[in-house]
Amino acid sequence: MTAQSDRDRGQHLRRLTLAAMFAGLATLLGLISVPVGPTKVAPFQHTINAIAGILLGPWYAAGAALVTAFLRNLLHWGTPFAFPGSPFGALAVGYAYRLLRTDAAALCEPIGTGPIGATLAALIVAPLIGKHLTLWTLQVLFLSSSIPGAILGYAVIRALRRVPAVGQWAAQP
Repeated sequence: MTAQSDRDRGQHLRRLTLAAMFAGLATLLGLISVPVGPTKVAPFQHTINAIAGILLGPWYAAGAALVTAFLRNLLHWGTPFAFPGSPFGALAVGYAYRLLRTDAAALCEPIGTGPIGATLAALIVAPLIGKHLTLWTLQVLFLSSSIPGAILGYAVIRALRRVPAVGQWAAQP
């Protein structure tokens, strides 16, 4: 076993642990949501997506978002719209951070949640659960949650940057 593979395994374990913590936190914060039609507007999910996308990278953050969607639905705290709504925002932040290397990448969360997540929700989820919602309706619902969540995520990540240990958690390109 080489020192490099030990470091890689340690980095993987650290990111996996943080992703699980973010999933748990987002699940609990999911209780603070507003039912709007067949969806629940939960801006704290998008806050966690923004933070996780920067600190963990796109795939760990998307995994945390999917686990959160699963847990919230399992606990009857969420709706099936969480499955396409969350992971794409986390992916957008993670990839934007890789490209831009600035915390402002957190503000890219609505790009994944709105155009991608809402489109998939309109094309796949709504028909599966028997709801007839237009793409524009879902765009408004998803973005009404995602935009404030991304702004709050940006504010939180800027505050977290003042904590010295957080620099060690940040995803490497």
